[in-house]
Amino acid sequence: MTTPAAKKVLINGAHGKMGRALIRLIQEQPQLGLTVAATRSAGENVSADFDIIIDFSTPQGAQEAFALAKQHRKPFLTGTTNLPEMFLFQMQQEEKIPVFFAPNVSLSVYFFTELARYAAQMYKGYDVHLHEIHHVHKKDAPSGTAKKLADAVNLPSQQVTYERVGETVGTHEVKFTSPLDEITLTHCALNRDLFAQSALEIAIWLVTCPKGFYTMSDYAKFKLKEHKK
Repeated sequence: MTTPAAKKVLINGAHGKMGRALIRLIQEQPQLGLTVAATRSAGENVSADFDIIIDFSTPQGAQEAFALAKQHRKPFLTGTTNLPEMFLFQMQQEEKIPVFFAPNVSLSVYFFTELARYAAQMYKGYDVHLHEIHHVHKKDAPSGTAKKLADAVNLPSQQVTYERVGETVGTHEVKFTSPLDEITLTHCALNRDLFAQSALEIAIWLVTCPKGFYTMSDYAKFKLKEHKK
């Protein structure tokens, strides 16, 4: 029985924290069946053959990588945040390649968001406060994850509070308060590998998917079905 050839990954935004983590984890885990075909930064041309693009870069870099994926008819996965609305619409309408987008690619963060959504329904009448903390290098504020959480608990994103502290990977706290009690839900990412590892696992899944647009909801459904087997 022959071993399937490793899927060749083009890392877009390879010099960033996530890009470096992706490259390291691919090299450390040959059992994933992935290999780094090439790396790319915004504005660079790529001639190497690849099976999928994983993008954690900038809004401009993500759009360039998406165009490259479409040109080569290969799957495209991006976790880049603060993307233009028109670009998000283009990805959502894509029918020629598999496309995945999530402002946070961690499955645990996805389920945390769903937990917060459920809590908001249970604790109607409570005041809701959402606070997030990230590292000082993060450019968007509030974070894409915080905006997604705010939407889940029906809180205007302008009311999200945030801090930029040292090298904090990412902490999100949702607080429900009444005159009689307080309920706090917190997710704290301890290591950026949480997101990089999840992105690689999503990529392995995405290369098997039909053409179209996918989100964390689709991947979560796949994982839940997998657990039931």
